[in-house]
Amino acid sequence: MSVPLSILDLAFIGEGESVKDSFDASVELAQRAEEWGYQRIWYAEHHNMTTIASSATSVLIGHVAANTSRIRLGSGGVMLPNHAPLTIAEQFGTLATLHPDRIDLGLGRAPGSDQATMRAMRRDPSSAERFPQDVQELQAYLSDESLIPGVRATPGAGTHVPLYILGSSLFGAQLAAALGLPFAFASHFAPDALEQAVSIYRRDFKPSAQLEAPHVIAGLNVIAADTDEDAQRQFLATKRSRVSLLLGRGRKFTDEEADMLLDSPQGRQINQMTTYSAVGTPEVVREYLDGFARHANADELIVASGVVDRQSWLRSFELLADVSELAPV
Repeated sequence: MSVPLSILDLAFIGEGESVKDSFDASVELAQRAEEWGYQRIWYAEHHNMTTIASSATSVLIGHVAANTSRIRLGSGGVMLPNHAPLTIAEQFGTLATLHPDRIDLGLGRAPGSDQATMRAMRRDPSSAERFPQDVQELQAYLSDESLIPGVRATPGAGTHVPLYILGSSLFGAQLAAALGLPFAFASHFAPDALEQAVSIYRRDFKPSAQLEAPHVIAGLNVIAADTDEDAQRQFLATKRSRVSLLLGRGRKFTDEEADMLLDSPQGRQINQMTTYSAVGTPEVVREYLDGFARHANADELIVASGVVDRQSWLRSFELLADVSELAPV
C-alpha cells in the first residue's frame, strides 16, 4: 500500500454472541493487527443498538490498550454533543497517561442514537450547534492552558492528545481545515460528499500546533477472502445483516425477506451506503484500495468489515495485511 492502513472496529455482537464475546474479539483483533502492521484501531460511539458494543467508547479503548502494547487506539468517534468537553478531556487524559503516545481522539457531532435515546441521555438537542466551540474547549483542556479560567482537566492537561474531526458532510471538512486538524471522512457509509469535502479541506487548511499540513483519512468497507465467490457470499450476508439492523426494528429478516428489501427503495439506500467496498481476493482488494486512495486523495485509509462470521472477519483483515505488505507496528 502507498498509504498507511487502519481499522474501524465496529465492535459488533454477532448472532449467538454476548457482549463479552464482542469485547474478547476486539482484543484479539487488536493483538493481531499489532502484529500485522496496521496503523491504528478506532471504535465508534453508538447507543441503543443491540448489535454494537462500543457505547462506552473510552472504557473499551482502555481495555484493549491494556491488552496490547504498541498499536494506536482511539475513537472514531466520540460524539461530543453527548458529553461535556471536560469529561472527555479527563477520560482521554487518563487513557493517554496510562498509555503514552498511543491514544487518538476522533470527534463527531452526530448523536449516535435515535431521538428517544437522546432524551434518555439528557442530551440537549441544540448541543450540536456548539460543536466547534466545544472542540476548541476540549483541545485547550488537553493542552497547557484552559479556555475556562479556574478549570483544569486532571488527568488531561498537558497530554496533548491528538484530535481528529470526523465527518460525512462539508461541515466537518470546513471545521477541520479552520482548526488545522486531521480530517476523517465516513465514506464507508456516507459516500456522496467525499471528493468535495476532501477538496475543501485541502484548499482551506490552516496549519496549527498539532498539524503542519492536511491529513485525510478516508473510510471504506473491505471483505477479503481466499476466493472471490466466498467474498461475494460474505458481502451479501453483510448487506442482509444491515437490512435487519436498519430496517428490522428489532426483528431479524429471513434471507428471502432481506433480499426483497434490498431491491426496494429502502434497500437501495443500504446499497448506496456500501458504494466504497473492496470485495474479493486479496489481490483484487489491494488493487481497489490503491485506486480508492487516489480517488479520495487520502493520506491514510481506515477499513471496516461487516463480515458476520468471526473467523472470516479476522481472516479478511489478515489477508489485507499480507497483500499490503504491512510491517509490524
